[in-house]
Amino acid sequence: MKAHILATTAAAALLSACTTAPGGEMDPIADADVAADVAIPEGTGYFASDSTLPFKTPDFNAISEDDYLPAFEQGMAIHKAEIEAIKANPAAPTFENTIVAMEKSGRMLGRVARVFFALTGSNTTDRLDEINTEISPKLTAHNDSITLDPELFARVKAVYDNRAAMTMTPEDATLLENTYDSMVQAGALLTEAQRERVKAINSELSTLTTEFGQTARAAMSDQPVIFDNRSDLAGLSDADIKSAADLADEEGHPGKYAIALQNTTQQPLLPSMTNRAAREKLFKASYHRADGTTDIDTRLLIAKIAELRAEKAALFGKPDWASYTMWDRMAEKPETALGFMEAMVPALAATQRREAAMLNAAIAADGGDYEVKPWDWYRYANRIKAEQYELDEDAMMEYFQLDKVLEDGVFYMAEKLYGLTFERRTDLPTYHPDVWTYTVFDRDGSELGLFYFDPFQRPSKRGGAWMSNFVEQSHEWGTKPVIYNVLNVPKAPEGEVQLMSYDWVNTTFHEFGHALHGFFADQRYESLSGTATARDFVEYPSQVHEMWATWPEILKNYAFHYETGEPIPVEMIEKIEAASKFNQGYDFGEVVEAALLDMKWAALSKEEAAALDTPEKVSAFERRSLEELGLEIDLVPPRYRSTYFNHVFSNPTGYSAGYYSYLWTEMLDRDSRKWFIENGGLTRENGDHYRATVLSRGGTMDYFQMFQNFAGRAPDVTPMLEARGLVAGDEASDSEVSDGQLPASATK
Repeated sequence: MKAHILATTAAAALLSACTTAPGGEMDPIADADVAADVAIPEGTGYFASDSTLPFKTPDFNAISEDDYLPAFEQGMAIHKAEIEAIKANPAAPTFENTIVAMEKSGRMLGRVARVFFALTGSNTTDRLDEINTEISPKLTAHNDSITLDPELFARVKAVYDNRAAMTMTPEDATLLENTYDSMVQAGALLTEAQRERVKAINSELSTLTTEFGQTARAAMSDQPVIFDNRSDLAGLSDADIKSAADLADEEGHPGKYAIALQNTTQQPLLPSMTNRAAREKLFKASYHRADGTTDIDTRLLIAKIAELRAEKAALFGKPDWASYTMWDRMAEKPETALGFMEAMVPALAATQRREAAMLNAAIAADGGDYEVKPWDWYRYANRIKAEQYELDEDAMMEYFQLDKVLEDGVFYMAEKLYGLTFERRTDLPTYHPDVWTYTVFDRDGSELGLFYFDPFQRPSKRGGAWMSNFVEQSHEWGTKPVIYNVLNVPKAPEGEVQLMSYDWVNTTFHEFGHALHGFFADQRYESLSGTATARDFVEYPSQVHEMWATWPEILKNYAFHYETGEPIPVEMIEKIEAASKFNQGYDFGEVVEAALLDMKWAALSKEEAAALDTPEKVSAFERRSLEELGLEIDLVPPRYRSTYFNHVFSNPTGYSAGYYSYLWTEMLDRDSRKWFIENGGLTRENGDHYRATVLSRGGTMDYFQMFQNFAGRAPDVTPMLEARGLVAGDEASDSEVSDGQLPASATK
């Protein structure tokens, strides 16, 4: 979907490890007076100690590409020595000398990983990609050497087995449980031979998923679609055509026009293009990227990744990858997620067919002698939307100036709900000239953290939008969060006002919702802090904050016409809301299809995955899987095809068997919006309540209980279905998925 927390290949293996919570100054091992005499190496170079800049934020002016490899090597050596000291401690295992000591290890390694993987996502280079390829399997092996260490696990298990006799805070108890469960999930209870095989699989997955991510990015950024004539781009704005001409020059095609692909299957310029053949060319270039149509092909990579995941699951006695990897999710079991999605399919399929008929009627009325195809869908859907709701999306953009959206919209929302204030600063180095920086002040005026905003699309950046941390909040270390949001807004030509589409406005509010989840972290331990939550919970706080983008009081503060200064007409916003249920056959359908396709890959057994041994068999499996969904897949392809599904295949775990999370958290989001509206909307009281019950809790408690504490009841799926137009309010009681209850297996 349009946003997700940063989760890169080696970073995920490293930063999710139960044995480390990196970032900050190295601290002596707990209970040092009885610790074994194990020498801890000294780090050298930039990453050896905390940054001296405010909030310990990275000094990008002091970091060179040559720093990363030696820093990774030193960081791993120090981390390993810290773990050896824990193992060799002659004192009996305790929560402090084992669990907390593990939590406090790996500081230097965390510092370099956070910066490095931020740059490989946001501003990579050929050299950074080379380092990523080299270091990813090393980091995976390093992580495995800790999580699969029998001696270390023996100490962890001794503490865990004694937990009933211990006095701990709730956060301590969660840390202990997470540490034990994570090591078991890593393979601590397997035989030695099985553990060795897990290590080999992890290493290979690290290499393959890194390769997939880099190849998928190349398929997007290195393969712009070339058009010979200006007439091919009829319907686009002069600025878009100039950008296409400039890109063609850069790509070595002077006198022609080039359109860069975006990460999703659908492409944002398609609705404006009047030349149907050109629309088809652009869409098919997107749809067929990395499937062998050009010399870039990820299909065998996908098959091998699926096979290794299924083999790993089998080592743990699980039938498939989904059953293995969903152990720490809110939904917990594949059947819960599948049941949640599949129950929506009949209504969604009917909506797709109904909307396709409307589009075909519009095409016929326009004199067309063809039926709608995916490259036509949004052109005619937008036309019908404009006619029925008198909604002009290009005209809407004129009210959304990027700097005002951020400072007078998003920041204003944060002030009204939570009492936050912001101060732009230019004294701190950034990793790219287009990055903006702000100090964030809490409701009492104290410094809360530091915020980086990186809004513009560029070839060195992967597609989509995301949030992550340079520095995590932790009471243990006294650190405050340093957070960045990354978008991919097309940059306006030099000298022109930077406008943004309504979709990117929504995304800006969404990503800052993630940032607030990080800024309001209030945990002792980094590994439980902020957005360190279940995959199918982490998108929930961000989605809730999208509701404020069109809240009247907030709109009045930021949405003004860039030339006249006139506020956005109330009628235009009312039309946005009225039109929001239109075109759900595509908007909702492409996400449901992608989520179900993900689960199909995750449901393969080792033997089934191994049978996909040619690119053609991979394509056939994808086609068969999509056909089984019962949706109109030829009219509405999935948001991502397998060959460029970065969420699922560019990380050893990532969003695999987890893309449903966007739908699951939308359920929580829509139900929460209903709560806010019923309780007075945009008030400090409501904001402080949401901060106290959800945003400040991190990963420290059961997620159903967290929602219960906020809303006073269990989640209800009905508001989501109503918002999507799949059921009307008075039909909700008759819907099998909208009776106010989740599937029985989803609740606790």
